Amino acid sequence: MDTTSRTEQQRPEPSRAERRSARNHRWRHSTTELAAVFVAVAAADLVANTVVHGHDGPVLLVLSALALLATAVFHAWWAHRHPHGPPGPEPAAPPGTPDDRAAEVTGPMHAHVPTTLWRLRATVSDSPGSLARICTALAGLEVSIVSLQTHPLPTGAVDEFLVRAPQPLDRAELTRAVAAGGGSDIWTDRADAHDLVDEPTHVLALATRTALDAAELPVALRRLFGRCTIRQFPGGGDGAAAGVDGHLMRLPVPSGDLIELSRPHLPFTPTEFARAQALVELDSLLGPRVPQVRARLRLPAGTDLTVRRADASDKAAALAMHERCSPDTLRKRYHGPVRDADRYLDHLLDPRHGQTLVVEAAEGRIVALAHLMWDDEGAEVALLVEDAWQRHGLGVDLLRRMAALALEAGVPTVYAVTHAANTGLISTMRRLSAPLDYQVEDATLVITAHLTEATETLPAPWPSR
Repeated sequence: MDTTSRTEQQRPEPSRAERRSARNHRWRHSTTELAAVFVAVAAADLVANTVVHGHDGPVLLVLSALALLATAVFHAWWAHRHPHGPPGPEPAAPPGTPDDRAAEVTGPMHAHVPTTLWRLRATVSDSPGSLARICTALAGLEVSIVSLQTHPLPTGAVDEFLVRAPQPLDRAELTRAVAAGGGSDIWTDRADAHDLVDEPTHVLALATRTALDAAELPVALRRLFGRCTIRQFPGGGDGAAAGVDGHLMRLPVPSGDLIELSRPHLPFTPTEFARAQALVELDSLLGPRVPQVRARLRLPAGTDLTVRRADASDKAAALAMHERCSPDTLRKRYHGPVRDADRYLDHLLDPRHGQTLVVEAAEGRIVALAHLMWDDEGAEVALLVEDAWQRHGLGVDLLRRMAALALEAGVPTVYAVTHAANTGLISTMRRLSAPLDYQVEDATLVITAHLTEATETLPAPWPSR
């Protein structure tokens, strides 16, 4: 449904009497202007004849100039002594005028009342006046509409509003007002300053990030649709058809896989499916890609190392590092013996599943691996440092970089899964200076760090990006 077309349908056509009155007004206005021109020409001709042919013509010309000069001086003095004050209040409009009716609908405006941003969604009928009724209901609560999007449906439309409401107004009152205006299936949620960006700009920014880094696709989808769960099924999953089915959205990938998004609190619309499909097609068209970013890491002993993003070409060097690690180091990383490191690395080095960092020695040998894997609203972090390079600060540096990358992607929490006896990882997580949650089950420890509540600002993951 197009908002502009619905608004134009409500604009009344002028009556025949109104059109006739407008034509009469234009005719009188043109006649008055023509008469003024004739009078001005006659006056100019009279003055010219008096000055040119009269005996006292030059004297009259000089006296006229002096009179004009004296008038200008007097006007300047008078304006200085008596400055114009602000205009007085306009007379009150008679009852029944449009201004009076608007005041009855909106009520008095309080300029200093604190406000709150809300996001609203409501299903409306595709009929003239449906949008106006909701807008009138919101105006009755002194709610200002900041932006509006329309999602067409086969039998109606979903209108999505970003509104600024008085702070005392709660969710229930807002919902009742929209329902009174004819809305159904109403959803409300608090918004913040980040929602003030218009939707085309927001989508273009997400497309740009996705084009630069394949690991950004899940992040872009989550930022586009809010809280949702994203799963990828190899080979098309269970054969379910692509499209929108209420709270589920299925997106086909040209490689044959299927991406499934679920959002229990809010159903998807065909418009949202089209946006998601465009992002997935862009990602598939560009293929696997990892930005070439790197940073220098100098150890206290004077050794120079390089930290960079990894990709599939690093698989052989990563497998060689696994061979050099002790069984105890591998058990702490994988929570048990490593039976198929080759298969694990195929998944971990795929940028569509997250971001992998490597620490590289001068001769090109990989001595540490770190993984940041997207998972619902958070991300899982995992570390593996070769035995000979442990206790040199590599784990802390990698964890800080991964936490900074998570914050850049808008992910507020990261968690690590390990053995309850892995004191080294526990100590490393504490170095984030963020509140930690601990959950132990069957000797497995899950440590969650709340990055947005950290007491220290994390440094940028790369010198310049």
